[in-house]
Amino acid sequence: MPKQRDVQAQRDLLSNATWRVLAEDGLPGLTLRAVAERAGCTTGLVMHAFPTKKALLLHARDLLYERTAVRADAAEAASLDAFGALEAVLGQAVDLPHGHHDESRVWVGFLAAALADDDLAERHRAANHSFLARVGRLVAACRPEWTDERVELTTKSLVALVEGLNVLAAADPRGYPAGVQQNALAAALTELR
Repeated sequence: MPKQRDVQAQRDLLSNATWRVLAEDGLPGLTLRAVAERAGCTTGLVMHAFPTKKALLLHARDLLYERTAVRADAAEAASLDAFGALEAVLGQAVDLPHGHHDESRVWVGFLAAALADDDLAERHRAANHSFLARVGRLVAACRPEWTDERVELTTKSLVALVEGLNVLAAADPRGYPAGVQQNALAAALTELR
């Protein structure tokens, strides 16, 4: 009887290897050979699951979105009220002490790549719009008396803050340690209390 392949297990193995390459070597280091080395397999297996580097990138981008969405869902669900949910969702989105530094580095790589690739740019925009919708819903729940325009401005300001902290902390973790990130986020949330 021929040996059965566990396709999902192989994709998971390759996804994790892709993630490690992106986190450690950045986008320039992402090659089919590097992924194969990290996964302990042949480049043929990588190419069977992901025939091109772009397919690998798109899959890794989707994986990043899935990971962050699951954490945001959990942070929101564990909160007692809208403000607590907003604080938890934004808090888990920045690097802080949560150990998401690799995700920040990978996200920055995707953002840079999206500037020159329409497919990656579309994936980036879709994920950003989803995050904006979540934060906007929570801001509106915290301040139901605010106009739509004020909710939108506050939402975009908060998202820009956490995304900016991610970018800066990815490039300069000593300059933007967890304490600086926490204080910046706390100061931005003061208006909502």
